[in-house]
Amino acid sequence: MKRNRVIFLSHLIAILSLTFSQGFAAELPSSISEIEAQMLALLGQHSDKNMHYKLLYSRSIEKSLLWEPFQDALDGLSEADYMRLRGLIVEKSIVELQEAVNSGELSYEELVTFYIYRIRRMESDGDRFINGVISLNPEAIERARQLDEIRGTNGAFAENSIFGIPVLLKDNIGFANLPTTAGAVALSENYTNNAFITNRLIEQGAIVLGKANLSEWAYFFCRECPSGYSAVGGQTLNPYGRLDFGTGGSSSGSGASLAANYAAVAVGSETSGSILSPSSANSLVGLKPTTGALSRSGVVPISSTLDTVGPMGRSVADVVTLFNAMVGFDGEDPAMPRISEDLQLSIRQTPADNRRLGVLPVYADNMQYQNALRLLTQSGFDLQEVDFKNERHPRFSEFLGAEMKRDLAIYLDKNASAEVAIDSISALQEFNLLDLEMRAPYGQALVDFMVDLDLSQPEQEGLRADLIAWGRTHLDRLFAESDIEILLGVNNHQASIAALANYPALTIPMGYEEDGRPAGLTLIAPSFQEQLLVDIGLNIEQILAARRAPTNYP
Repeated sequence: MKRNRVIFLSHLIAILSLTFSQGFAAELPSSISEIEAQMLALLGQHSDKNMHYKLLYSRSIEKSLLWEPFQDALDGLSEADYMRLRGLIVEKSIVELQEAVNSGELSYEELVTFYIYRIRRMESDGDRFINGVISLNPEAIERARQLDEIRGTNGAFAENSIFGIPVLLKDNIGFANLPTTAGAVALSENYTNNAFITNRLIEQGAIVLGKANLSEWAYFFCRECPSGYSAVGGQTLNPYGRLDFGTGGSSSGSGASLAANYAAVAVGSETSGSILSPSSANSLVGLKPTTGALSRSGVVPISSTLDTVGPMGRSVADVVTLFNAMVGFDGEDPAMPRISEDLQLSIRQTPADNRRLGVLPVYADNMQYQNALRLLTQSGFDLQEVDFKNERHPRFSEFLGAEMKRDLAIYLDKNASAEVAIDSISALQEFNLLDLEMRAPYGQALVDFMVDLDLSQPEQEGLRADLIAWGRTHLDRLFAESDIEILLGVNNHQASIAALANYPALTIPMGYEEDGRPAGLTLIAPSFQEQLLVDIGLNIEQILAARRAPTNYP
């Protein structure tokens, strides 16, 4: 496998002119430490204890060769060029980007260079950095040049094509040019092969721009750590309010980076809420597909029963384009039925009349939800109040812990590179104990919990069967008795039961609370009803028209 030096994201590079020695930096330069200390002091006064962060900047990022692969290209982009490209790129859909390329106003090389320049620009600004990206693909600009040549030979590509479009991958998804870290120091040298979906994206002409930060180990690592924190990437911040709102997790960097226009689209992953939560928190569209709709091969796991990857974007149409580029049958993934071989989604206009949507009385005081219902009623949707109590199964964490303890060991044996020193949850625990301050500053309570779990295989299989039956019984009965097509929830509130029932979900920007916090309207449908979600989601997106870009990221 070809090995490339990892090019990690700069933090305040405009301030930081010195270079670090080889290896990991345990200490921050004093100028950055002062900025971090000031921000942490403000966060310490936050009314939400989940915002009381211990640190912001990564202590394990190599700085020495940070921008060297891109320096010539970035030096060649003037401020005037940036401003011209900004008007063509920021907040634009994939269709609009392809139209600009087809008209000659934009090239794929300019598109990629703009995003890298913008990432450096924002992450070098003490008032705007969000730690959304862990690493950048050193071959991204060269690949864009190659795709420009192919386009010049073959002519224009379809306006809804992923060809030439820069994509961020959550850093638990394999990409051979960069390590797949899951945000953990233990996997900082995990140079593994492409995941199945990465190969599909590359085959379709996508450009892997880099890796997005995430909640470490997909947020099944510690009990006290905030969402969006990883030892490799630091603390992801929300561009709608860096010191006000959390990012949601675990696809935190995918969400925050898209909100700040660091890429066109991003791939996240979800076990229980990890696409829905950051999409809602960052005013994005996120699709949590039915497990089995998209391959998970080459993705660092929590649960082989519940895990799925999924697309995130600024519109339903962009999410569909990204989803279609990842679809394909993977015989190595036991969750994947043959239906996945041609599970393409369509963008089409369907009438809203008599579409039966279930609404939840628990949100009677939620002004964004009630406003959305009012607009949907005016547009012809048939809204029916349903009796549904959203509960979390008391053994849900035990179930996830047992599955991760088993499935991570399988992943490490099959996928991890020789440089990775751990082969199990127990080995991870021991590795982190050697330097908790750097590797697990919030502790590793869920790792400790998993080490102590001792379920036999029959006990584990019985627990799995019980939880799946519990989830399916609740949602199947609700849909059958209420005769609804879609259940309307908020953010990721119904994520765990939807995961256990294997119901897909689509979240769409719904509005903003009085303090500016984004909120998402989440559509839940029975298994493999992604097209229904898209049909209704497109209507709802047009009716609500709620998304607006964060004001400090023009």
